[in-house]
Amino acid sequence: MATLANTVLDNGLSTLTTNGTRIDICTTEPTTYAEATSTYSLGNGTVTTASPTDRIGGGREVVVGAVSDAPVTATGTAAFYSVTNGSDTLYATGSLSTTQSVANGNTFSLGSFSIGIPDPA
Repeated sequence: MATLANTVLDNGLSTLTTNGTRIDICTTEPTTYAEATSTYSLGNGTVTTASPTDRIGGGREVVVGAVSDAPVTATGTAAFYSVTNGSDTLYATGSLSTTQSVANGNTFSLGSFSIGIPDPA
């Protein structure tokens, strides 16, 4: 069975916690920075993440803090999130727990959630 030390997993997650400062809500799951912050973005806010901790089921995870009153910049249905550095790098994407219909000029909120790396199988 392959194994990785927690420090190996933590270093990957630490890149996210150190550099991931912007969260966007998106209509489609982005694969590039431009898609995350422009093409599919419906709005964005500032994000914070906690230090890596043990993940239930094995591995490591970080908790992304809740976002409130972030500006909506386009009308549509948000189904995904993206975390970037706000300048040129996409670090993480995933599905929202529930979709949100948003309208340009309003604000959005997200509850906290986890991003994790499982132990190798």
